[in-house]
Amino acid sequence: MDNSILLDVVNLKKHFPIRTGVLKKITGHVKAVDDVSFQVFEGETLGLVGESGCGKTTTGRMILNLINPTDGTINFNSNIIKTKNKTTINILELSSTDLKKVRQEMQIIFQDPYSSLNPRMTVGSLISEPLVTHKIIQNKRDLKKRILEVLNSVGLSDSHINRFPHEFSGGQRQRIGIARAIALSPKLIVADEPVSALDVSVQAQILNLLKKLQGDHSLTYMIISHSLTVVEHISDRIAVLYLGEIVEQGPCGSVFAKPSHPYTQALFSSTPVPDPNHQRQRVILIGTVPNIAKPPTGCRFHTRCPEAMEICREVKPKSHTIADQHTSACHLHADSD
Repeated sequence: MDNSILLDVVNLKKHFPIRTGVLKKITGHVKAVDDVSFQVFEGETLGLVGESGCGKTTTGRMILNLINPTDGTINFNSNIIKTKNKTTINILELSSTDLKKVRQEMQIIFQDPYSSLNPRMTVGSLISEPLVTHKIIQNKRDLKKRILEVLNSVGLSDSHINRFPHEFSGGQRQRIGIARAIALSPKLIVADEPVSALDVSVQAQILNLLKKLQGDHSLTYMIISHSLTVVEHISDRIAVLYLGEIVEQGPCGSVFAKPSHPYTQALFSSTPVPDPNHQRQRVILIGTVPNIAKPPTGCRFHTRCPEAMEICREVKPKSHTIADQHTSACHLHADSD
């Protein structure tokens, strides 16, 4: 893994307006992502994990500028766009022309392989579309050669080039989605629940394919998943989200060996262990997920936390160092710095 920073997300926020009444007056905001900061290094895989509604997908789509953030900065180390002799750019400040150029270096793998592929386009057309749009290859002979190279790299054959998406299984469709994402030789790929719609046996195949492609093409991944098993298998570092905030992040081995935030501990305790003789102590969370339009004061997790203290209800916790590059936003670790 390279130590150079490819992506630097600083204080990222997305507040969706709540409109009510005939005049659609704004009466509040859903704070889907609220002051999130993290870094992604070149050649690594960062896993974003958390339960449904925590802001994982919204974060990923803001990084690709598919959703406009409310506030924050997204710095990307680009080889295409340079500002003041520097390659690091804030993609939120780019013009539409420059943003289109940068999209060559940032691609996405969608969650649903059935709805993410145009049913009226052949596999060859689906993969060639980004190449033609960005004017990477215009010669038909070279274009077909590139399509076949990409197909073979994801485990599909030359005979698949003229078939339509409905002729493939779910796992094969996801391979087509992966092929389309790597066709432009991007630097960063955001994979939004890339295996959640697939059978377990196929999930392992797709994850192993992603790891192989990362080594072959020097890719950097940001994996969005609610499955801790998936994140543990493929990630170098992990960031845990709860109600739009990162509550814990660090190297995957460190976080899995010693989950420090009570929410992370609860997540880990709910993961099945493939050993009938192993007894894992369950952490049962009380209550329900709060209304994200009116999040709790202080620590957002205190309404469900079994170890909540009075300070948790009033003061928002800061990130405290647990180990090397391992931090936890919890008052329980205030003395660990």
